[in-house]
Amino acid sequence: MTHTVQLRSRPSAEKRRPSMFWLLAGMILPLWSLMVRYRFTPTSKLPSGPFILAPNHYSEIDPIAMGAAVWHLGRLPRFMAKASLFKVPVLGWVLRASGQIPVEREGSSRSGNSPMGAANQLIERQAGVIVYPEGTLTRDPELWPMRGKSGAVRLALASGIPLIPVAHWGTQRLMPRYGKRIHPFPRKTIEVAVGEPLDLSRYRDRGLDQRVVSEATKDLMDAITALLAELRGEQPPAELWDPSKHQQSETGRF
Repeated sequence: MTHTVQLRSRPSAEKRRPSMFWLLAGMILPLWSLMVRYRFTPTSKLPSGPFILAPNHYSEIDPIAMGAAVWHLGRLPRFMAKASLFKVPVLGWVLRASGQIPVEREGSSRSGNSPMGAANQLIERQAGVIVYPEGTLTRDPELWPMRGKSGAVRLALASGIPLIPVAHWGTQRLMPRYGKRIHPFPRKTIEVAVGEPLDLSRYRDRGLDQRVVSEATKDLMDAITALLAELRGEQPPAELWDPSKHQQSETGRF
């Protein structure tokens, strides 16, 4: 298995500024740290400018795990959330105050809440966002990544924002896939490997047709799978799990 080390990056300027994240981190991280310790590969780092972070997904608690990991790496964790959630009392205020990004479903006339509107927000704020390319929990029986959806790749190709693959392993011990209970003791270790930004240069002048997006999405999922294989010290399957071939239903998220 790839050697891992504990790591905390120098906080970015955005993290040093007082914000709702300080309150959320103060409320969540002390309890989270009682249950979880992180080990990052030595090369794990995030850029100082805007980025799209694309992780694997196999537990309902993954967003908290990945959000805390991004915080430890010196950046603020943001997710794209359905715009309707921002209308919910209290929750909407928390989402807005913490810089989460509203996105309408594809085809909405509200361009300000479109994926490209979200990309413009990232560029203006020099911020990062976490997008799960699988869209839902993997269906692979061994928790390997499955075939990805196109949202993260489309956003990266259209905006030019760096797309960064990342893999983590260990949250399944805290909360198994489809589990309803957290198992906090003994304290769990979550290993994280952040890859280099995906090289999308060969796709940028070819337009955003389905073939281009599918090829680039496969590159992304292969990169995530390779990082996970290093963390697990195992050989991944020759082909990604394809839900359509196994007659599995998917619940889509951008």
